[in-house]
Amino acid sequence: MMSRQAFLCSLGSLYLFLLFVFLLMDVYARPANNSALKEKPADSKDENEILPPDHLNGVKMEMDGHLNKEFHQEVFLGKDMEEFEEDSEPRKNRKKLMVIFSKVDINNDKKIGAKEMQRWIMEKTAEHFQEAVEENKMHFRAVDPDGDGHVSWDEYKIKFLASKGFNEKEIAEKIRNNEELKIDEETQEVLDNLKDRWYQADNPPPDLLLNEEEFLSFLHPEHSRAMLKFMVKEIIRDLDQDGDKKLTLSEFISLPVGTVENQQAQDIDDDWVKDRRKEFQEVIDANHDGIVTMEELQEYMDPMNEYNALNEAKQMIAVADENQNHHLELEEILKYSEYFTGSKLMDYARNVHEEF
Repeated sequence: MMSRQAFLCSLGSLYLFLLFVFLLMDVYARPANNSALKEKPADSKDENEILPPDHLNGVKMEMDGHLNKEFHQEVFLGKDMEEFEEDSEPRKNRKKLMVIFSKVDINNDKKIGAKEMQRWIMEKTAEHFQEAVEENKMHFRAVDPDGDGHVSWDEYKIKFLASKGFNEKEIAEKIRNNEELKIDEETQEVLDNLKDRWYQADNPPPDLLLNEEEFLSFLHPEHSRAMLKFMVKEIIRDLDQDGDKKLTLSEFISLPVGTVENQQAQDIDDDWVKDRRKEFQEVIDANHDGIVTMEELQEYMDPMNEYNALNEAKQMIAVADENQNHHLELEEILKYSEYFTGSKLMDYARNVHEEF
C-alpha cells in the first residue's frame, strides 16, 4: 500500500505535469501574428469614431455592396429614427407618425403625393448629412492631437492602430524612426485600404494632410462627388467577376450571404437574392439593358439626387397605396408603419380621426 509521503509526492508530480500541459496549450493557442506592441483590446466605440463606417445613413447601399435594409426608414424619419423603437409603446408611435404625416402633407389635403414625399425625403437626407458633419467635428478632434487643423496620414495611422489595441507611444516612436511595424495581415490590409481612401479624400493640391472638410469626405464619401465615385469603384471592384468594370445581374446577386446550413438559412438567402434582383432590374439598371455601369451605380448611390428622391417617393407610395389613387392617406401609412418606420403598430386605425 502507498505511503502518505509517496502519495503526496505523486500528487505533486501530477500537478506539475498538468501545469506544464496547460502552459504549453496556452502558448500554441496564441495567434501567430500577435504583435509585441499589442496592449489591451480597444474600445469598439473609439475604433468606430475614426473608421469610415460601413453603413451610411440615407445611402441605398452599404460600403461592402449589401443593400441598406433601413433605407426607407432613414429617408422617412431622418434623425428621429431612433424614436421608433421596437419596444416602444405603439400608441405613442402612432401619434408620432400622425405628426409626421401632417408635416409631409404641406397642402393639408389629407393625402401625400409624390412631390410632397420627394421634398420630405430630401429634407430628411439633409438631416443625416448635417448629423454626419456634427459627428465629424468630434472625430476630427480625436485624430488631430496638436490641434493645427490638419491631420497627416501618420497621425491617423497611429490613432487607428491604438484603437486596434497597439501601444500608441511605441507605435508613434517606431513611425517617427522609420522602424518596421509588426502588424498582422488583416490589420495591414485594412490600413492599405484606408490609405487609398485617404489619398482620394486629399483634395488638390495633394499634401497628404486632411483638413476637417477632407476628413469628412474620408469618413462619409456621400458628401463628396469624387469620394462617392471612389466608393462606387470599390463596390464594383468587389462584385465585378470578369473585370469589365460593369455589373451584370448574375454578378450583382452572387455576393454570398453565408453558408446555407438549413432550410431557414436557405430561405434567408433566397429572400436576399430576390431583393437584390428586384433592386438591380427595377432601380439601378436605369436603361434596363441588363448591365449596370459605374455611372448608373453612382447616380443610384447619390443621396442628394433629386430624380432618385422622386423615384423613391413614387415607390414608397406604391407600397402602401391600397386604393390606387397614387397618394398616401393616413390610414395607409399607419397600416404599413413597419415599412416606413420599422415599427409595427397594432390597431392602426383605432381612434385615428380622434387622435389626428
